Amino acid sequence: MSNLSCPCGSELYRECCQPLHLGQKKAETAAQLMRSRYSAFAKHEIDYIVKTTALGQQHALDVKAIADWSKANQWLKLEVVQAQEKLDKNHAQVEFKAHYSDAKDNAQLEQIHHEVSHFVKHDGTWYFLDPTTDQQITMKQPCICGSAKKFKQCCAQYL
Repeated sequence: MSNLSCPCGSELYRECCQPLHLGQKKAETAAQLMRSRYSAFAKHEIDYIVKTTALGQQHALDVKAIADWSKANQWLKLEVVQAQEKLDKNHAQVEFKAHYSDAKDNAQLEQIHHEVSHFVKHDGTWYFLDPTTDQQITMKQPCICGSAKKFKQCCAQYL
């Protein structure tokens, strides 16, 4: 099973995203984290998806909805459109297209989820900034990424 191609399309799963999913290594770039998150959806590695979301957002995630969406789809391929690894010292942006089909759809019509995602690096680790979490945060509160900065001076502009 570990000799299979990685869902992200890069190489073999055991050499690509599996070590990240198992916590054996960290993503070195935002693009690598995004690829590993796509693979986590394909492999139903929900804990990894939660763990790689900004620290202050993890509690607000709808884990059941994430798991349901992961399992309800057949993940076909990932296309990284562009990656801007240096928006500033700790933020990056990755534009991608996730190709999938609804597993319940007999016609197997391919759908494309096109997104521009933002990421933050905190204490040497990349995290996804989830714009869909339903949490109330003010501009003067500590940032969701865990930095010592106020939210308005850190990640607010990327959400």
